[in-house]
Order: sequence, then structure tokens, then C-alpha cells
Amino acid sequence: MSFELACCLVATAAALFYIFTPGKLYLGQKKTRASYLRERKDAVYENLRDLNFEFKAGKMPDTDYKSLKASLQDEAATLLAEIARLEAKAAAPRRARP
Repeated sequence: MSFELACCLVATAAALFYIFTPGKLYLGQKKTRASYLRERKDAVYENLRDLNFEFKAGKMPDTDYKSLKASLQDEAATLLAEIARLEAKAAAPRRARP
């Protein structure tokens, strides 16, 4: 009886080890702040396009459209300013080198 129990425990341990041992995972490229901001900018522009479509289709009142459009445009302007600041910061050391 103890031999069967030992075999079961070894088989269980081997199965759990196989299932839960982490392997090599490919997580993609490392994201930088600039790449995150560019992705967010693309999402905001897509939301603006969708908002315009919904408004032209008559699915949204004028007051809601104006407030949502203003907030999305403000967010887009903030993102563009942040991207420009990061790009200028990255370009500044390159120009300073001889």
C-alpha cells in the first residue's frame, strides 16, 4: 500500500511541477513612455472619429457631443505636448554631441 501511495505522490508532484513551472515567456518589446503615449493618442483619435460618427448618425445630443469632444481634444492636446516634450528631450543630447 505504501508503494502505491509513494507512486501516486511522485506522479502528482511531477504533474504539478510540469504544470506550474514557468517557462520562457515572450512579453513583446519593452514599452517606453513615448510608445505608451503614441498608443494612447491613437486611441483618443479613434474615439474622436467614433464620437463624430455617432453624432452625425443622430445617436447623441448636441450638449453631450460638445462636452465629450472638448474633453477628448484636451486629452489629445496634452498627449501631443507630452510626446513633443519627450522627443525634444531625447533629441537634445544627440545634438550636443560633436
